[in-house]
Parts: sequence; structure tokens; C-alpha cells
Amino acid sequence: MSMTVEAALAAGPLDIIGDVHGELDALHALLQQLGYDPDGQHQGDRHLVFVGDLCDRGPDSPGVIELVQRLCEEGRAQCLLGNHELNILLEAGKAGNGWFFAGNHDQLDGKFMDCRAASAVQRLQFPAFFATLPLSLSRADLRVVHAAWDPVSLQTLGNQANGRSARDVYRDYGQRAEQWLRDAGLTDAVKKAYQDWSSTLGRELARVPLLTAIGRMDEHFQMSNPVRVLTSGVEQQARQAFYASGKWRMVERVAWWHDYQDETPVIFGHYWRWSSTQGQQRYSRGEPNLFSGQAVNSWLGPRANAFCVDFSVGARYRERPLGPGEQYLGRLAAVRWPERELVFDDGERLALTVSI
Repeated sequence: MSMTVEAALAAGPLDIIGDVHGELDALHALLQQLGYDPDGQHQGDRHLVFVGDLCDRGPDSPGVIELVQRLCEEGRAQCLLGNHELNILLEAGKAGNGWFFAGNHDQLDGKFMDCRAASAVQRLQFPAFFATLPLSLSRADLRVVHAAWDPVSLQTLGNQANGRSARDVYRDYGQRAEQWLRDAGLTDAVKKAYQDWSSTLGRELARVPLLTAIGRMDEHFQMSNPVRVLTSGVEQQARQAFYASGKWRMVERVAWWHDYQDETPVIFGHYWRWSSTQGQQRYSRGEPNLFSGQAVNSWLGPRANAFCVDFSVGARYRERPLGPGEQYLGRLAAVRWPERELVFDDGERLALTVSI
């Protein structure tokens, strides 16, 4: 399936849903709050848009994907390719996506034991669906992307698509990055860093310094690959190593929206925004808080027209089981457009506003 870089965003009123990460119950609750029936129909003729990262970590990734795929095929929804869907297209085993693979690397490590596994049929069905998903959606009044709206990456991929799949384009840039690593003379330094720290890089409770050779490599592999930029954002070498998604990281995310100057509003996911300071304090691992000082419902960027709709529902696997009376700190959210209203799966509603 050839890569779709930019697709037309559906006309009419929209409900744009953040990263779901296998949390099917939260998705059903949010759809109900938004006024959709169990079949995904809305009396107001609204259209659903999913920003990607439907899967991984949560208890029922297959259920989420099946629901969203059906809604897309019936013309009631659109969905973007996120980095978690891309990992499955690349057949890359990552922390939290063992549910998809026959060998289930997560359960072999004693992790994510309660996650529903994909069937043999779904292991064929889901990649075929993911291969159809565009990297961006836009219309005159709105843009939607999974991680970063980057005009250079969009233009580069638009010029180079030539009927190739996102997987093939991604791998082509990966090969170029491997050559850069050799040309930069970093190969030996990277190998030594991995050898010296191999026993601790996958351990959360280890103490790992910033390994600059790995940081330089990771930054280049990220920023030289336009598929990666659109699906997992802008990154730079970290100020200190931190543990996230099953390994120690030497690069950190950059708030690209601080440089977003276009007039058209853009909505995106990916960045683990928190609706309370408790969540960030409890679950962060030393990475920068890109939303520090920003209200939950505030627009971002110099023109106050960028909004992150990922409110960290992907952390719920760490929050289970809750104690009596506790509420989830990770939440699933949607932005209603053109109403510019933020709706959470527990029913809380907030008007989008400009932060003071």
C-alpha cells in the first residue's frame, strides 16, 4: 500500500480523539460522552478523527483497532498513522506491543500479562489497515497530525512517495542514517557505549549517565527521517538520561509548537500531556515537562493555535488496580470542532482557551 502523506480532513463538525493505547473501556465512555451510539453513529452528523496510537500498553488493543477500523471503513471516522502503528508495520517489538506478536515478548518478560493478544487473522488484518493510514489530515480551517506538523517533512515525503509504502520509505531513511553513522566515525563509540552499559540500559532502577555517542546517533536517526518526525516528533540530545517505554533514553522531545507560526490551527497527540500535576510528578522519569505553566485547556504556541489532545491514558496500565475512591490520572480526551471544546472520558468539559 502506497504511503499517503496528506489527506483531506472530513467536512463538517469533528470530534478529534487523542491517543487511545488499547483502553477500549475509556474509548467507549468517551464516545458516549460525545453523543455517539454503540455503532459509532451521531444524530448531529459528526465525524470522528483519531490522531493515532490506537494500541499498546492497554488491556484491549485488538478491540480498539477493530472498532476504529470498522468506523473508518463505514466512512464515520478517519485515523492517522502514529508511531505505535508504525512499529507494527516495521515488525519492531517494543515495550507494550507484545500483544501483536505470536511470541509476545512482553509476557516472556512478565509484563503486560493482562493484555488481550491478537489472533492469527488480526496479525494479518491490522498491518493492512495501518498501511492505509495517512500521515496528516487538513482542510482550510484545521490540521491534524500525530506528533509534529513539520512542513519540510511533509514536502519531502510528498516529493518522494512515488507509490512506496511508509514502511519502505522509513527503512530507506534508516539505511541513510546508518551510512551517516559510519561517515561520522561514531560506529565504534556507539558500540562501546552499548557494550559498557548493556546490562543496565533496559533496567528502570539502574543509574545510567548520558551516553553522548548514543544521543548523537538517536538524534540524527530521528531528525533525518521525515516519517519519524511526523509520527514521533522533533527530538534533540537530552540534558540527562531518563527511562521511558522500556529503556533508558539519550534524546528528549522538543516542543515544536513554540515555533508554529501558521494561521491554521493544528491538533496533535503523542506528547503525554497531563490534566493534573500529580500525574506528571508520579509518572515522569526526568524528561522535560513540555506543558509546564500551561492550563489543561489552553492553546499552545506563539499564535495560540496548536493543541495537544493526548492526556496520557496510556499510563493507566501503571495505575491499575486503583485503590478505593481513586481516579485515573491518565485520561482519554477529544476536541470538538468547531466548538473548540475539550471533553474527557469521565464527562468533564472545558472550553479551549488562551493561557494567561
